[in-house]
Amino acid sequence: MQTHLEKHQATRRVTYLSIGTNCVLGVAKVIVGWIVGSAAMVADGVHSFSDLVTDGFVIAASHYGHQGPDHDHHYGHGRIETLATLFLGSVLIFVAGAIAWSSLDRLLSDTRIPPPGIWAILLTALALLAKEWLFHITRRVAKRIGSKMLEANAWHHRSDVLSTGVVMVALIGSQFGATWIDTAAAVIVGLLVGKVGWDLLWDSGRELVDTALPVATQEEMRQMAMSVPGVRGIHDLRTRQSAGRTMLDLHVVVSPRISVSEGHEIGNEVSRRLRNGFPALTDLTFHIDPEDDAGEGDPSRFPGLPLRPAVEAALARRWSSLEVWPEIRELELHYLEDAVTVVICLDEGYPRKSQAVIRDLKECAADIDWLSHVEVRRLADVPYMPVGN
Repeated sequence: MQTHLEKHQATRRVTYLSIGTNCVLGVAKVIVGWIVGSAAMVADGVHSFSDLVTDGFVIAASHYGHQGPDHDHHYGHGRIETLATLFLGSVLIFVAGAIAWSSLDRLLSDTRIPPPGIWAILLTALALLAKEWLFHITRRVAKRIGSKMLEANAWHHRSDVLSTGVVMVALIGSQFGATWIDTAAAVIVGLLVGKVGWDLLWDSGRELVDTALPVATQEEMRQMAMSVPGVRGIHDLRTRQSAGRTMLDLHVVVSPRISVSEGHEIGNEVSRRLRNGFPALTDLTFHIDPEDDAGEGDPSRFPGLPLRPAVEAALARRWSSLEVWPEIRELELHYLEDAVTVVICLDEGYPRKSQAVIRDLKECAADIDWLSHVEVRRLADVPYMPVGN
């Protein structure tokens, strides 16, 4: 997958190419249009100069949008590109209305356009081919680096192709005395350009409100995560997008009796497989669960179970008088089904049977409502760790 720097460099190269082309075309159209007396051609030349504004906007948005996370933007600056896409989509809709309005104005005012001559028509055809070439090369780069903003600028080039096509139709029509053709072509062009602008606005708006990936893609992610050994379930899988990049949050259910480090490594493997399977995935956060708590909501809204210091203090008050208390080397706590299971770790050489020890411990702690049950495990060669210290 390409880095932010590589994407920015690709965006900058193709946009500089657009700037150079628009400068040459703008100068040529204005000069030739002024010589032959074609107001439409002069206007199209000014339109080419106006494209430099959007090209400059793309350069600036790419520069800031591809910067990595900082202390104020922990998820990077990708939304700058999304805002730029919104701007370019709005520009396309404005261009669509301007094309149709200017042509209708010429028709209603019965403006007479003098025959432009073959050189004006040839220059317009050359400009049309140049803008079409820019559209294809820009869109190809946009697809390769996954940039919605650059794709929007590519469609802006295509809108220029269509508007230049309208000018060419007007010039040819004027050459043969049929100026009404310009109006019919402009209405069709306006509708096409407006549709592209609306699609860009719609997609960028959905991205800004954190619209999730398609359901089929989410299910594919879920199945890939479930294929990792040790994963018992996946829930609370959530996705969102930003400037062609995908962010994912999910809860991974593992066995409740494995170590914290083993559960974390299972989560790391889930992350590795998902990142390799979905190259656009740049930010993944996983939460390890010992049981499936899907649908329970925010746990901070409910009374919690006591943590280790409180558990050890409560057990010490009840068990310190028992014969087994000094022999306890370690306590394992398992928080399952809204209760605490306590595993007592004793030395292998302790003479009393486990069942008798468990009976004494349970009888002395029968009043503790959060205690699920007590288990005993015998260990050898474990350093002595006094409980409660």
